[in-house]
Amino acid sequence: MAKALLGYVGGSDPRLLAEMRRLQQRVQDLESELVRIQTENDALAAAASQHGDALLESIDVPQAEPALT
Repeated sequence: MAKALLGYVGGSDPRLLAEMRRLQQRVQDLESELVRIQTENDALAAAASQHGDALLESIDVPQAEPALT
């Protein structure tokens, strides 16, 4: 009975272990990609905040325009 339960929860099935390793690697890859994208986003946000004010000041709008509905 114990062997059946152990097999049922994935004790030593090589296919299950291989799938678990593959998924763990995929999670690590996605976490690395997330850190890279967050760093890139922070850099772009910093650049936009530095240059965004100058861009907004250069736009000459005599009065507010209505929003499209």
